[in-house]
Order: sequence, then structure tokens, then C-alpha cells
Amino acid sequence: MTNIVIIAILFVIVGGAIFYIVKEKKKGAVCIGCPHAGSCTSKEKKDSQCGCH
Repeated sequence: MTNIVIIAILFVIVGGAIFYIVKEKKKGAVCIGCPHAGSCTSKEKKDSQCGCH
């Protein structure tokens, strides 16, 4: 029973992470981990103002 609960919690965590990544990519974030990812003036990785390369 404990194993089922642990597996369910892991699925929720992984599912939430995947949902967050997909949502941010749809908004146009270049680098998801960057705090300025949603407000970069340039959407191209090579010219990004926030230092994402």
C-alpha cells in the first residue's frame, strides 16, 4: 500500500512539472529556469537579453 502512495505522489510531481514546462513553452519562454524568461525582449536564444544561451 505504501508503494502505491509513493508512486502516485511521484506521478503527480512529474505530471505537474510536465504541465508547467508545456504551459511556459506555449507562452514563448525561451529558458524556463530563467527568472526573466517570460519578459525577454528577444525570443531567439542567441540574442536573448536575460543571458539565456
